[in-house]
Amino acid sequence: MLRLENISARYGSIRALERVSLTVPPGQIVCLLGANGAGKTTTLNCISGVVRPEAGRILFEGEDITRQPPDRIVRRGIVQVPEGREIFPALNVADNLLLGTWVRRRSPDIAHDRERVLDYFPVLRERARQSAGTLSGGEQQMLMVGRALMARPKLLLLDEPSLGLSPVLIENLFAIIERVHEAGVPILLVEQNARMALAISDYGYVLENGEIKLHGSAATLAGDPAVREAYLGA
Repeated sequence: MLRLENISARYGSIRALERVSLTVPPGQIVCLLGANGAGKTTTLNCISGVVRPEAGRILFEGEDITRQPPDRIVRRGIVQVPEGREIFPALNVADNLLLGTWVRRRSPDIAHDRERVLDYFPVLRERARQSAGTLSGGEQQMLMVGRALMARPKLLLLDEPSLGLSPVLIENLFAIIERVHEAGVPILLVEQNARMALAISDYGYVLENGEIKLHGSAATLAGDPAVREAYLGA
């Protein structure tokens, strides 16, 4: 479904990625692990068109999307949930969700999708008329994921979804991510909580200093001594 071939990227003179290759097959959750500054977010931003690679190719469903702008990539079905609380705080929850449908405004299925999202996140139903800026951090994270799902993604990119959440909220959020995946949405997951990420993923990559250093099935990586020492606290 998604394939990166030798992607390199820089910010001025700073190398961010060097010949990164990875694949997200249909129907799978693939995680991308690494320390802060390893290049994980840059990888996602290259896929979504926010950062333009200086070399390499990005293929989605067989089409080269390397040079396409972000709006075109969203229309192709790739939707990113960025790190942090990127909501519209002055708008209410319902309107924030509706903004996720801007690429498919004439679709007759928007009301159905809204109900599906609210079934995933019942607290958003309760807060539908509340200003998004008054939500808790966990509720804002749920709103961001819900807004992304309103775009009906063919591929969902998640950047540190557990950041700043309590252990209970992390468990709840990852359970919802699994439900989204079971509904047929492939996911590329960037996550510092390596234990949780590997537990729900099919395959994983370890990024260090902009380069892929390890990759393999999630079970293989979870048992790798280097991964266990660096990311699992073992």
